[in-house]
Amino acid sequence: MLETIFFEYLKQLTLITMNPDLITQLESRLAALAPVSLIVEDESYLHAGHAGSSDGASHFRVHIVAPCFENKPMIAQHRLVYDLLRDLMPYPIHALALQTKAPIKGNT
Repeated sequence: MLETIFFEYLKQLTLITMNPDLITQLESRLAALAPVSLIVEDESYLHAGHAGSSDGASHFRVHIVAPCFENKPMIAQHRLVYDLLRDLMPYPIHALALQTKAPIKGNT
């Protein structure tokens, strides 16, 4: 019984695989912000069975450090990112977690 449950779980995980083409598309679009650091993580596997994942939409986490965020509140930073990705939501991106910040001055 436990083996059957385990294999069913693995089958579900294979339905939610990392999408390197979509990651590349996100990185390409976010390059418009001239980031000094950009990490795009596909977290879809964490949402197996979630309603948004059943149709193949993906969950991402983006860590981005860009000079254009300097002196802007977090909501303005997030708007800059969402403006570049708006047409990808809610499909193929179901959820997007953002961590945005400006570079720290004096660190070279």
